[in-house]
Amino acid sequence: MLQIDLWKRVLIWVTCALGLLMAMPNAFYEKVEARNDAAAALELGHSGNGLEEQAGMWPSFLPSSLVNLGLDLRGGAHLLAEVQVSDVYESRMQAMWPEVRDILRDERATIGTIRLQPSAPDELHVKISQPEGLQQAATLVRGLSRPVTSLTGAGASDIVVSTTGDDTVVVTLSAAEKAATDERTVQQSLEIIRRRIDEVGTREPTIQRQGSDRILIQVPGIGSAAELKDIIGTTAQLTFNPVVGRGTDPDAPAGAGNEILPSLDDEGVYYTVESAPVVTGEELVDAQPSFDQNGGPAVSFRFNPAGARKFGNYTAENIGSPFAIVLDSEVVSAPVIQAHISGGSGIITGRFSVEESTNLAVLLRAGALPAGLEFLEERTIGPELGQDSIDAGRIACIVAFIGVLVFMTLGYGLFGIFANIALIINVGLIFGLLSMIGATLTLPGIAGIVLTIGMAVDANVLVFERIREELKSAKGPARAIELGYEKALSAILDANITTMITAVILLVVGSGPVQGFAWTLMIGIATSVFTAIFVTRLLIVMWFERRRPKTIEV
Repeated sequence: MLQIDLWKRVLIWVTCALGLLMAMPNAFYEKVEARNDAAAALELGHSGNGLEEQAGMWPSFLPSSLVNLGLDLRGGAHLLAEVQVSDVYESRMQAMWPEVRDILRDERATIGTIRLQPSAPDELHVKISQPEGLQQAATLVRGLSRPVTSLTGAGASDIVVSTTGDDTVVVTLSAAEKAATDERTVQQSLEIIRRRIDEVGTREPTIQRQGSDRILIQVPGIGSAAELKDIIGTTAQLTFNPVVGRGTDPDAPAGAGNEILPSLDDEGVYYTVESAPVVTGEELVDAQPSFDQNGGPAVSFRFNPAGARKFGNYTAENIGSPFAIVLDSEVVSAPVIQAHISGGSGIITGRFSVEESTNLAVLLRAGALPAGLEFLEERTIGPELGQDSIDAGRIACIVAFIGVLVFMTLGYGLFGIFANIALIINVGLIFGLLSMIGATLTLPGIAGIVLTIGMAVDANVLVFERIREELKSAKGPARAIELGYEKALSAILDANITTMITAVILLVVGSGPVQGFAWTLMIGIATSVFTAIFVTRLLIVMWFERRRPKTIEV
């Protein structure tokens, strides 16, 4: 008996209605996009510039998710950056100096006085005054070594300690530690860049590693490559350093282990600070824009337990002494410690605007880049190029769509029209699902949709041909339709499952545009099977129940 239960009919139509409702915002792309941008700005606390009016351009009770357009469709910025992994070696050596100094101070009786000597960025040279204690000093420093934390460096130590002359200990990173540091630095840079770009609200960036030390960054919809560099090129390194002195001469001798940094607010003022920080921004767990006691924009911050403990111990031991809050090699402020700060939190004040304090909080929260970036390639892709791609893709979709509609109508008559209605619903469901998951549509993705349009009627062709075969065996129309769907089901599933496996492989193995093609193909296969097996069949059943034809022609 040819029939479909009422609950199944309701479920099919509700699914179609929800899919088309989710796809609807894409028909009003510019209006909905302006509304989404305005709503996001209002959530960040911005106001004015017509944001309230723009936020009301689209009814709030309707869905507002859009299919994100890729770089080739929307335009945007393209950067290829090289991570300067050697920068990390220098910071590692600087961070080791306090440990080396402290462990050698305890053996002054046999080693004598110790002094840091000028050296290469990736080396640490420590001179002692009593040459007879050189080997003992080297042994003590070797005790600071730790195992290399990588699979390839298992069993190796992170430092190599040697001696030169008769009074100098030389500390360098081992080859295994350098390799592990390089890998860790690139991975950390990759993650920090992703977090920074995501936090400022850009849409679906492509951030991928290329080679051993390069990162490809593509951000659709951003104004220029320079704007993108401003977002990711800022290191935002926050440190708290003891202050040695203050002056106006940037070329004055700083002394071993110290450096001279300019003041951010007071032009012409320079601070001499210890190079080794008490606490660094890596120990921050949160940073938020706020306001100081005078109502000026500021940034509040909070340390993790380890950072809070170090910060608290330092402030307890140095009450009455100044310390510098250093941001990107500039002293933001140098307050005097008035009391023990045990909570592990504080506030950065300065001549900030509200926007600057918000951006600084984002950069601090994302973390400091572990190494500098050298931009090897930068391109700004204009939106007019993307519009050409959109127009070409639209023409391809329309031609494919019309071609399939005409073929199905001429080939299968009324049943072909039912298949065409299901095909229109199918395209709507594809865009609805792409909007729901926030997928990015690229030019290869459009190719996947065009391919799906062609493939979408395959299942209907199989069913209709099977119905023709059943009609030739003198079966009634109802029985022929029922057997047509039953016997064609296995062929439909086989064909689409094999295509789905191919799409999954493309998604897993491929990257960038290949993944965009795979996503649209996978979604298209799922919606095509749904519309062919359920929607087309429901349309035929509803027609058959109303007309009750004695004979049918497919």
